[in-house]
Amino acid sequence: MCGIAGIARFDTDSPFLGWIEKMTNVMRHRGPDDEGFALFRLGKDTVWQYGGKDTPESVYRANFDYTPKEPYSGQEREGATLALGHRRLSIIDLSAAGHQPMCTRDRRYWIVHNGEIYNYLELREELTQAGYLFQSCSDTEVLLNTYVRWGPQGLNRLVGMFAFALYDRKEERLFLARDFFGIKPLYYTVWPGGIAFSSEINALLCLPQVTRRVNPQRVYEYLRFGFIDHGDETLLADVRQLPAAHYMWVSLKREESLQPVRYWDINLKKRADISLDEAVIRVRELFLESVRLHLRSDVPIGSALSGGIDSSSIVMAMRYLNRQSMDLNTFSYVSGDPETNEEKWIDVVGEAASVSVNKVRLSSHELMADLDHLIFIQGEPFGGASIYAQHRVLRLASENGIKVMLDGQGADELLGGYRRYWGARLASLIRQFQWLRACRFFSSSTRQQGGQWSTILMQAGSYFLPSSLQLYALRLAGYDVAASWLQEEWFRDREVKATLDNKSHGKEILHEELRRSLTGQGLVSLLRYEDRNAMAFSIESRVPFLTIELSSLISSLPEEYIIHWNGTQKYVFREAMRGIVPDVILGRKDKIGFATPQQHWLYNLFPWIDSVLRGPTACEIPVLNIRTIENWQETIRRVSYFDSCLWRWINLIRWVEIFDVQFH
Repeated sequence: MCGIAGIARFDTDSPFLGWIEKMTNVMRHRGPDDEGFALFRLGKDTVWQYGGKDTPESVYRANFDYTPKEPYSGQEREGATLALGHRRLSIIDLSAAGHQPMCTRDRRYWIVHNGEIYNYLELREELTQAGYLFQSCSDTEVLLNTYVRWGPQGLNRLVGMFAFALYDRKEERLFLARDFFGIKPLYYTVWPGGIAFSSEINALLCLPQVTRRVNPQRVYEYLRFGFIDHGDETLLADVRQLPAAHYMWVSLKREESLQPVRYWDINLKKRADISLDEAVIRVRELFLESVRLHLRSDVPIGSALSGGIDSSSIVMAMRYLNRQSMDLNTFSYVSGDPETNEEKWIDVVGEAASVSVNKVRLSSHELMADLDHLIFIQGEPFGGASIYAQHRVLRLASENGIKVMLDGQGADELLGGYRRYWGARLASLIRQFQWLRACRFFSSSTRQQGGQWSTILMQAGSYFLPSSLQLYALRLAGYDVAASWLQEEWFRDREVKATLDNKSHGKEILHEELRRSLTGQGLVSLLRYEDRNAMAFSIESRVPFLTIELSSLISSLPEEYIIHWNGTQKYVFREAMRGIVPDVILGRKDKIGFATPQQHWLYNLFPWIDSVLRGPTACEIPVLNIRTIENWQETIRRVSYFDSCLWRWINLIRWVEIFDVQFH
């Protein structure tokens, strides 16, 4: 887990090593254990290597092909075309041999890597048998040689999370790649004569070529619907991100259009011909194997624990695999709201797994005090106060000396854990003309949702409406589609499209929706929040539910294995965890997660919120109709969902001020 950065120039007139140092300094929290730089010239054998202020003396004393002999001290190298920078958080092979940028023995290939390759030991054995030699015990060197042997096809051999840049000195081109689900970030920007990439937007904003102009379409989607982190665009017009499961070539010989290439996707056409009992056994095997691989580390490991099925399964699997040989620490947020408090479930798992349970409780005023810092480390606005609860859990882990955390992100998207998937499952049955099953399922799921039959019907019905009518249907349901608090004219002038995402139209709507959740904006947003929150405290966050093998299996199973006809969500996984996770946890039907009393917190912060909404920055933002927002206190009291809108207003205003964002 690290921070990476790079700048490529097609004109070599301007020095730029100083800029790469600024970029890595901004990301010091991602890797305080070591730093390194490498500079290259086209058509030349010379490679300049430097350390930095955080480079250990052991690195300078080491005698590897890629370790520097001196720190960077402001010198520039004339004619340099490419600069690579790296910040290291030492997790595997803590020695100087894990330094980056790292190269092959012939010095042809150079890499900067952020992430972990969990099956690196197995890959290393295979490569060794093929004649490859290794200088370190790191997973990065295994990744490097995996590419050398198999090229881009080697990506599908990996079990892990990664974002990396690999430079081929012979071909004089960069290879950029991002992992299957977008666990690790990779941003880039292009300008006439150059390209730069980094692990965080904040690093790219160090460059004078990068403006702070907004992307009108993405700003609209965030404010109106809370959408963010989908596709290759960001809220800033000059900054893009390499989408999950994509790679991209960048030639240093000439400027050419950049074309991201998808190298993996969920195959919805593949169906596993296995019984439920066989599926239960296979899911159990794959999940335990994933947790086993995710426990590989040379530093202390902990786990987040909410008390729900996902995090509880990870903690119990950790104990199951290690019996009593491992000291386990878990970290939990405890809500002060009885409706969202999961402390009793946390304690059940803590006792069953014999772990040390660490808890944090929060107040609205702590949120207010930390909000600006939280927005800064996220780089973009975010969706809700639960992100702050996660932030504080990771801070607590850091205070207890933990450098690696396991978390349950992705389980809901993989296994149909959100309430909206009931509607998708019902729509599947209707589209398949299974009327009797549809009636039984509707009755059972309605009871589980507390009798809210209209919500399930609306969710199911949305799949039979063309996208052009979805906004109209929302208006009939009482949803504030017009959004009088938005300056619609500003968005119309910039040809912003005010449409919702297209719904699934196949026969297995649930499977299509799960694929959309895994590969679309929902999961990627959650992974971005987690990455920034963890790295802010120099913690590597791992998500064992997100492997291609487990996701491919789940997507091939019949839909009733995922959401049972009786409405039970994550059915096959619940059955797979029998005997490992306490039955009282597996029997939970309430979905809480990292819920916070957001509306209550906002009530407590009315004076501060009012000062933000009436402040000079809010008045200068051309996308908000401040006059309409003046009655926000009355609106939030009357309309339950309006606290989400209020949250987005505050986030946008503070983001604009913190990053000096421009709207022209």
